[in-house]
Amino acid sequence: MSILSENLKVLRARKEMSQQGLADTLVITRGAYQKYEEGKSEPPHINLIKLSNFYGITIDILIQVDLRKTNPDDLLKLDNRLLFPVQVTEDDRQPIEIIPESAQAGYTLGYGDPEFIQSLETMSLPFLGGGKFRTFPISGDSMLPNVKNGSYVVGEYVEHLSAIKNGKTYIILTRDDGMAYKRVIKGVKSLELHSDNKYYEPYTITSNNINELWEFKAVINLEDDEPVTVTNEQILDSIVSLKNDSLFQRLK
Repeated sequence: MSILSENLKVLRARKEMSQQGLADTLVITRGAYQKYEEGKSEPPHINLIKLSNFYGITIDILIQVDLRKTNPDDLLKLDNRLLFPVQVTEDDRQPIEIIPESAQAGYTLGYGDPEFIQSLETMSLPFLGGGKFRTFPISGDSMLPNVKNGSYVVGEYVEHLSAIKNGKTYIILTRDDGMAYKRVIKGVKSLELHSDNKYYEPYTITSNNINELWEFKAVINLEDDEPVTVTNEQILDSIVSLKNDSLFQRLK
């Protein structure tokens, strides 16, 4: 028996799933999956990626760490993510990969697949300096007015959750909910995600649900905004409103 075959049995038991259930997840027959657990055949690369994403454990851990002797929950942390493919040029520079909107869903499945990462278009922003950067599409209005629908956010890879800065914005890639761009408040074992658009309520995710975290470094807006005209009357109304609010606070 290989470490991988034993790990598949351990992880499936923890999920209380049947072999048929795992086979359905991989879109293969039960007989084919059964051979993985029996060590009679090895999963192809695409199925290893699916298993890694499903269990929230890196491929490195799946094939090298005996989970019969280690609590998997201790490994479900961003700090322990071992597999991180990047592109490198001939002069050892790391170009900035661009995740197009059309590939956003694919990225949540293939973020750990070197072939997928190598297929992405890249760009260079020398002013960002050192670090590992990636560019993500933003859809929706949850981060208005600072980041508009259709913009692209350049993020720097965060290796450890301890590096999170409260109140800053991050691209968060999760196992369960895909990709999000939010303002982050750090908890003990969770992150509270806030939208700049106050129409949207904040929500919480657990730290072991995070696959990747990227800190905001730049935004690329593809639309030329129309100029906003502010009249004297609007300025006066704003001043009056501020004075009324100040008076109300003193009277409370």
